Amino acid sequence: MRRLPDVLLELWRSAPGKAGIVLFALLLLTAGYVLLTFPTDFGSARWSNPALWGDYPKTAPPVWTNSFGANRPEHRILEARTPTRTDGNVQTYVFPLDYQASQPPTFLSFSVGDVTYQANPPTLEAVLVRPDGGEVRLYQTVIGGPQPGETAPYRRNFQEPLRVQLDTEPGAVEAAYNFLTEQYDPNLDFDDVGRQLPFALFGKVVDGGFVVLKGEYRLEARVRVDNPQDSVGLVRFVVGGAVYGLMGTDGQGRDLAQGLLFGLPIALAIGLAVSTLSTLLGTALGLLSGYAGGRTDLFIQRAADIVNNVPTLPLLIFMVFVLGPKLWLILLMLILFSWPGLTILVRSMVLGLRSSPEVEAARALGSSTGRIITYHLFPHIAPFIFATLIFSAPGAILAEAGLSFIGLGDPTLPTWGQILEQGFRTGAVFNGYWWWIIPPGLLIVITALAFMLISLGLEPIINPRLRREA
Repeated sequence: MRRLPDVLLELWRSAPGKAGIVLFALLLLTAGYVLLTFPTDFGSARWSNPALWGDYPKTAPPVWTNSFGANRPEHRILEARTPTRTDGNVQTYVFPLDYQASQPPTFLSFSVGDVTYQANPPTLEAVLVRPDGGEVRLYQTVIGGPQPGETAPYRRNFQEPLRVQLDTEPGAVEAAYNFLTEQYDPNLDFDDVGRQLPFALFGKVVDGGFVVLKGEYRLEARVRVDNPQDSVGLVRFVVGGAVYGLMGTDGQGRDLAQGLLFGLPIALAIGLAVSTLSTLLGTALGLLSGYAGGRTDLFIQRAADIVNNVPTLPLLIFMVFVLGPKLWLILLMLILFSWPGLTILVRSMVLGLRSSPEVEAARALGSSTGRIITYHLFPHIAPFIFATLIFSAPGAILAEAGLSFIGLGDPTLPTWGQILEQGFRTGAVFNGYWWWIIPPGLLIVITALAFMLISLGLEPIINPRLRREA
């Protein structure tokens, strides 16, 4: 039996083993980062909550695609929880915006939340300050007043922020029209401004049409309060863009980078859990079957034959229909139906070992069956078992991805297979949303490749004829 340090050294000496260890270490480090920084209920509480993604663009490609010649507007979320400055009873939240895109924003929204006041409700005003010195008042409102029986301090919009779509706000259309007619063209059509309000707000009039005005903008939220203790704890402007983030967004506006990152520890957990448990089960039954013989051997082998021939997919579809699409159900089915092949292989190896002098001597000395299996049979097949465990992990990952792809996965968890399934179901391939399809597919391949490289590095340990001379 080779010691673990010797096995690791032999694995590191081979090029595939070294590459596999480095790649697997990077995957583990990334998975650890996700587990430390993401909430445990990310899938159900955030990923599956459409309200949280309302301010994000739909099916937007990654930001770095602008490097290939496009100059599409980048999606910006500008948020603050404390005012930039306070002048008397006016609290001002200032958001600088350097706008250099050749297209106008896709939309513009304004949100406020966590409002607290003592007596009279605050007055809110959203203003756009343009590079040409123009100031356009986009929105103005008063927070809801006290209700009968309510006592101070009064709290508003703590659970759900007040959100206003500024690019459809009538007051913003009128303010933009008044400014542009005074500054650029007195004959400008009011309806044109209303139909192209983002263009009008972030542009200038040239020959009766709008051209994007690049430069330094400022979005300001001005809160007029009656009491110094009055406050607004959340102010957010969203400047809608056509590109977003490192991996873009899906059809619901969800950040695919977050989903793909969260899917990594799930994929590793699936691969390692299924391969480990199914390998332990298959190895234990194979050792017992090969050494015990007789009725025990017959029973285990007939059970392996039956399980090996059960149609897994129809059974899983039935279980999903009864119990619902749950990840644990997929894991359970993969474990329960993955052990027969290994059991048969291990049995055949044990049959050749149980009559060896080492085993005969242990039996003559009165060793128990458990001790003989543990100390005199298992060490001889341990390298093969370890390699099988590593080799079967990518199969489990691919199996989960395939089952999720056909709609049997847990819809509340952003596994890579689930992301692929949602992309294909909503026509991402036909519409050219490649960032929704290619990254999860590549991540599945890369993760499987890490396990495969480690398995290739273990070949010299399993087969002595392939072992290099020291």
